[in-house]
Amino acid sequence: MLPGRGRNGRAARRSRMVGTRTAWTAIGDGEFFCPGCGGDRNFQRLTGRRRFTLLGLPVLPRGSTGPVVECVACRRHFGTDALDHPTTTRFSAMLRDAVHTVALAVLAAGGTGTRTSLTAAAGTVRAAGFEDCTEEQLGALVEALAADTGRVHGAPCGPGLAIELHEALDPLAPHLAPAGRESILLQGARIALADGPYTPAEREVLATVGAALTIASDDVNRLLAAAGTPS
Repeated sequence: MLPGRGRNGRAARRSRMVGTRTAWTAIGDGEFFCPGCGGDRNFQRLTGRRRFTLLGLPVLPRGSTGPVVECVACRRHFGTDALDHPTTTRFSAMLRDAVHTVALAVLAAGGTGTRTSLTAAAGTVRAAGFEDCTEEQLGALVEALAADTGRVHGAPCGPGLAIELHEALDPLAPHLAPAGRESILLQGARIALADGPYTPAEREVLATVGAALTIASDDVNRLLAAAGTPS
């Protein structure tokens, strides 16, 4: 049999004669975390129109397709759900803000009367990315929070404080591995334990942190107990 005369050869010729072609149109752009490149990249949001082709020429419309996200660097196409993943820069900011909010919530529950809790909280917040954070700044923020909400130190985690925790932690939790979610909870636990055993209000705040981070309540209790047990 001559080359190109078999079944595969006929299929190849047909694919060159007839097929479909997609014409893409850019409808937006921005920056995203590219799953293909594994880093922050620019993207174009594309929508397309498919056409039936004959001998390489478009002859009949076949409907629309997309939208898709095209990475400007690797040119790969992804579903628009790729935009739900925060960029590295955005993720770092979300993580930093989450740790700061947890530290403030724990301090607001336990009070700022002891220097040890403020020192522990400030060190945690600085390590998260707020490098200029001081004990005095945190103490002033906690006092302002108490005055704004009418709370008193040692009171339960009220609706306002719970809302702030959920606003900071809910968007972050899906993008953290279990160890990352547990790390945030344990950072709050160490702040609470800096001046002694957990108070009921601190435990309530930490339970709210665990719930916002989608950590099961049994696991929250286990982690808090482990954090309070001398090694």
